[in-house]
Amino acid sequence: MQAAVIVFPGSNCDRDVAVSLAHIMGRPPLMVWHRDAQLPKVDLVVVPGGFSYGDYLRSGAMAAHSPILRSVKEAAAKGTRVLGICNGFQILTEAGLLPGALMRNRGLKFVCKDVHLSVLRADTDFTRRYRKHQVIRIPIAHADGNFFADDDTLERIEDNGQVAFRYVDEAGNLDDRANPNGSARAIAGLYNETATVLGLMPHPERLADPALGGTDGVPMFESLLEALS
Repeated sequence: MQAAVIVFPGSNCDRDVAVSLAHIMGRPPLMVWHRDAQLPKVDLVVVPGGFSYGDYLRSGAMAAHSPILRSVKEAAAKGTRVLGICNGFQILTEAGLLPGALMRNRGLKFVCKDVHLSVLRADTDFTRRYRKHQVIRIPIAHADGNFFADDDTLERIEDNGQVAFRYVDEAGNLDDRANPNGSARAIAGLYNETATVLGLMPHPERLADPALGGTDGVPMFESLLEALS
């Protein structure tokens, strides 16, 4: 299996996810610069977290129009798996690969802490190593993680099973106090209609080694390795 990590000016989690991919998948990913016009042939594309283009205009808005994103969209249309983490999720919504938008956090402040998520599906290439409704602990670090969509879109993505993760408390209960940014329906992660593209605000790569204080992010990368090898 070969993965690629897209690198933008302002990315600050590209190396973190590259280290996790190399450790779990046994080979380093290709690091692809944002100005490259052509994506190499890969099985997985990761759009990492950070502050692409300094978050000018809107988070992810400029990156969504970078040369490499045109190639990423073409690859996604052919079924290549795409994972967008934090700023990567913002980029995927701005590029039209995922519905909705990521707005300023409800509290209007940057939030950096561990949160708990409920795994809504365990039958996708991103989650097969988790259990359905398993509660996992994953860090967040963002100012614009408040997922928004109109009511019709929310109903559609719920009906299609596109919600990947919800913010919950440690016991797995929906509780507004456990929603760190005010996201609609506590949505923390979202699939496209075919579950081949996943965007999520929390950072699985930041909890993918015991030295980091936990391994709840490991099954996501192991799921992809199992599915795409």
